[in-house]
Amino acid sequence: MRAPLDPELLRRRYGQVRRRSLALAEPLSDEDCTVQSMPDASPVKWHLAHTSWFFETFILERFEAGFRPFHPAFRVLFNSYYNGIGAKHPRAQRGLVTRPGMAAVRAYRLDVDARMLRLLDSRAGDAALAELVTLGLEHEQQHQELILADVKHLLAQNPLYPAYADTPPAPATAVPALSWQGFGGGIAGIGYAGDGFCFDNELPRHQQYVAPFALASRLVTNGEYLAFVDAGGYRDAALWLSEGWDQVCAGTLGHPLYWLRDQHGGWREFTLHGDHALDPALPVTHVSLYEADAYARWAGARLPTEAEWEVAAASGAGGLLQMAGHCWQWTSSSYAPYPGYAQQAGALGEYNGKFMINQYVLRGSSCATPEGHARASYRNFFPAGARWQFSGIRLAR
Repeated sequence: MRAPLDPELLRRRYGQVRRRSLALAEPLSDEDCTVQSMPDASPVKWHLAHTSWFFETFILERFEAGFRPFHPAFRVLFNSYYNGIGAKHPRAQRGLVTRPGMAAVRAYRLDVDARMLRLLDSRAGDAALAELVTLGLEHEQQHQELILADVKHLLAQNPLYPAYADTPPAPATAVPALSWQGFGGGIAGIGYAGDGFCFDNELPRHQQYVAPFALASRLVTNGEYLAFVDAGGYRDAALWLSEGWDQVCAGTLGHPLYWLRDQHGGWREFTLHGDHALDPALPVTHVSLYEADAYARWAGARLPTEAEWEVAAASGAGGLLQMAGHCWQWTSSSYAPYPGYAQQAGALGEYNGKFMINQYVLRGSSCATPEGHARASYRNFFPAGARWQFSGIRLAR
């Protein structure tokens, strides 16, 4: 973390971020907000409660005079993975918690917000408080993106394929021909270098050698990925990493997650706007690292390393399109600490450090990422098989 916002801006931003979380739930019924579609996803109700739990547990409990929890049971019920805090409700059973209901969760949020705003007023200028509040808001923005990904997975389980948003999806613009942007390589600075907020996994900034490379000018499209499917890409073992091929053979991989066959044998895609004909010009999304790597091999290319991606993004090269705001882009880099990384003391040290194993880094941002949340040094990470996130492909060579 770096310098927090000034007190008035922080107070204003607190309200903006907290209101947006509730706005994301507005199109949903209480039933929609309660159900959990798989262990990796969480109910919207849980996201709304957990983000309030974060402020109550890490900030109000520390700074509020005469602190008393909104409900003592919430400390366990809405703890995500912080072992330093204590016991946790099993992750895979979050969808079984029908009570408290949405009305109670909204009341919890209102209570936490009122207390937080009083605290911000009474301790304006407290650097330690401002730093934690800033982290809490960035944490909530991460959950806002998870809300959209989890809701999409939930609604996709419904045979009616209901839309989250009633508006039609924006059509893709004309796709320019794919070209290659070359970079000469050398010693590059990697990691966050600004004065604003960053997560601890973006630090410390360090020097790293990057060999000469080229990055594709844009993301891989649905149409290009469909050519891979039609060419038998899911039947050619030579293209696949071993674990990915095991999933292909088990029948769990055969096309991107939300692609659907229609009655005439054509392809459709389930989106937050409902079920629509597959748009060949849009970037392919909801693919695993295994699928991204297999496609890259088939295309005679490879996935970029995260250092290559950051060097390219930081260069400001005008020939690179769709670096942010479309889908997260898989890299070939395992999620690991940077040289000299120091984990924060206490339970908040569990935020990133303990996940630096068995994950791969994704770079950029997606259509679900809140505006202004990501940056060139931002490191997203998921297991190689994860597909429910808005993840896509950029080629390198």
